[in-house]
Amino acid sequence: MKRNRRISAVAALALAALVTGTGAGFAATTTPVATPSATHTFDTAPATATAPTRSFQGTLPAPTGRYAAGEDVIHLTDASRPDPWVPSSGPRRLTVTMVYPAVPGTGTPAPYMTLAEAAGHIQRAKIPASSGITPQTLSSVTTHAFDGARPQRGKHPLVVLSPGFGDPRMMLTSLATELASHGYVVALVGHTHEDSGETLANGQTPPCAICDDPKRDMDPVTASRALDVSFVIDQLTHGNAAWRLAHLIDKHEIGMAGHSIGGAAAATTMIADPRVRAGVNMDGTFSPAPMPGQINRPFLMLGAADYHSAGGRDNWGQAWGALGGYKKWLAVTGADHPSFTDVDLLKEQAGYPTPPLDPERGIVITREYVTAFFDRTLKGIHSPLLDGPSPNNPEVLFQP
Repeated sequence: MKRNRRISAVAALALAALVTGTGAGFAATTTPVATPSATHTFDTAPATATAPTRSFQGTLPAPTGRYAAGEDVIHLTDASRPDPWVPSSGPRRLTVTMVYPAVPGTGTPAPYMTLAEAAGHIQRAKIPASSGITPQTLSSVTTHAFDGARPQRGKHPLVVLSPGFGDPRMMLTSLATELASHGYVVALVGHTHEDSGETLANGQTPPCAICDDPKRDMDPVTASRALDVSFVIDQLTHGNAAWRLAHLIDKHEIGMAGHSIGGAAAATTMIADPRVRAGVNMDGTFSPAPMPGQINRPFLMLGAADYHSAGGRDNWGQAWGALGGYKKWLAVTGADHPSFTDVDLLKEQAGYPTPPLDPERGIVITREYVTAFFDRTLKGIHSPLLDGPSPNNPEVLFQP
């Protein structure tokens, strides 16, 4: 089994210290953890939480682009294949959040997640009542996305986002709204039975079916996600599209980014589907690492410096040598595994310790570099941010 750092970003939201990690992704610390999933418990309470009456009001950073972020949730069924993890449940069913460039001042505030999804996350992460995190407070985190917002006219590149193993799609909301505000349509894919729960079209929210398998080989997970993503692209770009605003999508300009195992899946998807023109791996061990000649399109590797610097313990060096197109490798000092998601910021707002890198800086860095990368590769807009070290972002080290 490949050496992965594995953690559930859901658990990281609540934990001040982790006993073990879940998530194919690669642990929130710099120490690899062999097991792909384990039940999380609390070692410490929030730094300032001493009573069960603590309040939690989560707020994500507002996007910085010229557009607002509209949001729709769609449900897709791939009748061509059974669910890979629970075949008895029938065909593969997916929940996808579409985030798109919208007219400011239209629509209504979108919830972070459903109450059932929030309850599932809280239960799996064993978040105590003293944290103030309840299904109601977690689902009502301010996202700066708006249900039913009026879309901006024109065609926009599509970026598919895939979360870490065990992590819900919502943990990449800050990145999704940022991309939408800069003129991208974003598909946040929930990979059913791979996290604490995605609410399906029938109202059910099935829990993770594979998170507690200590011998889980992650290559089949990335292969399954590649099938998920290709199916989503099919449904969004074919004539009888499954989304009411599919006309916004420029089907010739498609990228994919993912966190943890989602980042590994970006590479696997690019190998399998030539429609994906550019990819981003955020802090994920490649599973498997690409071979020379498999990816000759643009690729960005963005990770925590303690683990993903040149000469490190991961397989990024192997992947870097195999990538044949435009490529960048960025290591962020002070970051931990969830720094590239919403998790550390929500952790801080709940009163839990965070890594040396300020959580808001983690989100800013992720947003700026991922957006700059897709601007260059999908829109043809040059950004000096990718040319070399920036005095405004001293934490970002160009590798190798």
